[in-house]
Amino acid sequence: MSTQDQQPAPITSEEIFAAHEGGKLSVVSKSPLATRRDLSIAYTPGVAEVSRAVAADPAKAHTHTWAGRLVAVVSDGSAVLGLGDIGPAASLPVMEGKAALFKEFGGLDSIPIVLDTQDVDEIVRTVKLLRPSFGAVNLEDIAAPRCFEIEARLIEELDIPVMHDDQHGTAVVVLAALLNAAALVGKDLAGLKVVIAGAGAAGIAITEILLAQGIEDVVLMDSRGIVSRERDDLNEIKAGYAARTNPRGLIGGPKDALQGADVFVGVSGGKIPEEHLTELAEDAIVFALANPDPEIMPDVAAKYASVVATGRSDFPNQINNVLAFPGIFRGALDAGARRITAAMKLAAAKAIAAIAEQDGLAPGHIVPSALDPRVAPAVAEAVAAAAQETGTAQGAATA
Repeated sequence: MSTQDQQPAPITSEEIFAAHEGGKLSVVSKSPLATRRDLSIAYTPGVAEVSRAVAADPAKAHTHTWAGRLVAVVSDGSAVLGLGDIGPAASLPVMEGKAALFKEFGGLDSIPIVLDTQDVDEIVRTVKLLRPSFGAVNLEDIAAPRCFEIEARLIEELDIPVMHDDQHGTAVVVLAALLNAAALVGKDLAGLKVVIAGAGAAGIAITEILLAQGIEDVVLMDSRGIVSRERDDLNEIKAGYAARTNPRGLIGGPKDALQGADVFVGVSGGKIPEEHLTELAEDAIVFALANPDPEIMPDVAAKYASVVATGRSDFPNQINNVLAFPGIFRGALDAGARRITAAMKLAAAKAIAAIAEQDGLAPGHIVPSALDPRVAPAVAEAVAAAAQETGTAQGAATA
């Protein structure tokens, strides 16, 4: 075990509040301002030349301001961690933390923007108005189903990468972990029977990326049971996935869904009774990702599954979004991509999986450490290459 992965001493409230006092971010000037000459170059009159050049050629804003490499971390505070709808002000410490992760792991500057509204039209309009200031938008901690419409509209209406990390960052890391877990237990990925508990932001995105990867037998569950064509209480989004998933036409609750399942992925926080796990297939895989309280504790899941992962840092195989989003945004910006596509997400998952595979797979090691410095550069390179290959990058040749 590396020193990075060793468990630290217990953290006290005093230590936490001291670290957050005054916030976790600051702006540091890259330009020297020690002399009048420095001032004349960085500000007036020299800056006017750059402003005139940008006015004549807006593309110069990407090369002569920080906008082309700056990420907006946008939240309405409606689905923050496991705390729920705590509002924009209370979400700001989390958004600051997200910005710190962007800098540390992706080498990207970012600014938290918390909005005092949960109105879809207002959020979309506000982000669009702020567009000249940023090169990409990371949507964060926005509740479903609102998050789906906000992301879809911004992707269509902006010419820069937009991604809701709670959806796609989670999905990318889940797929990376599943690629390696399936290889470890000797099961064909496409033939897996997968059950996903939770039809919110993360559950929908995980379903989507598994379908994109070619896994056909995916069963989605919400708080009322299996999402199936027979149900008449589904919203538009769930009804769409009822038509695309559950090929065996299962109905009922978790116990029914888990019969013969190879994989269980929990992103709901709803508890799974231990006896239900006896329904799993041999050499099953369990990803109980609710945090801090998993759907079933890892040590219990390990009695019935060959590979277990959680969202927690105090058990092996932590499914942590920091493995994905810094590299995804860095790669998209490096490539000049206008969108983050399904192909780019699949490339990111495979890059994450490859690093763990290089180090040797084991039941307790199917994903790299969240602190592994190799991950973000590898993901960025894979994402940029995928953008170029599919013609997503600005100025790219033909796909």
